[in-house]
Amino acid sequence: METLSYETVIDAPMQKVWDILWNPETYSEWTKYFGAGSVMKSDWKVGGKTYFLNAQGEGMVSTIDSMDEPNHIVFKHLGMVDKDGHEDTQSKEVMEWNGSFEKYFLIDFDGKTKLHAEVQVEKQWQDHMNTGFTKGLMVVKSLAEGVSLGSV
Repeated sequence: METLSYETVIDAPMQKVWDILWNPETYSEWTKYFGAGSVMKSDWKVGGKTYFLNAQGEGMVSTIDSMDEPNHIVFKHLGMVDKDGHEDTQSKEVMEWNGSFEKYFLIDFDGKTKLHAEVQVEKQWQDHMNTGFTKGLMVVKSLAEGVSLGSV
């Protein structure tokens, strides 16, 4: 398991950056590099259920391990969910990465926000994550700062 880190400084307050990360309209904008039509569905409860899904309704089932809005949120990935909504948290494949974390930290940096993200992944997903986070965080930054990116 690899731990990958990404960081950017955004000229916007922490709450605005938080809202761009997690509001449904903007979430699908910055996560499109992981998969077009990405959505997140959450009950926003520590220990509850959060789903990270693609346009076909397939993806990961997770839980919020800890949250302090707008300072940080830590997701713990539990398993996969198929397009029919069946959750797999016990298969051999899932057990290899079950319990991995995805963390977001927002730090006030003289009125700007330092956004730090960490994700634990299997080595074969490293390039996919690097592309998704590098391009995705550029979108978060441009949305928060009100700057147009053109086509990234």
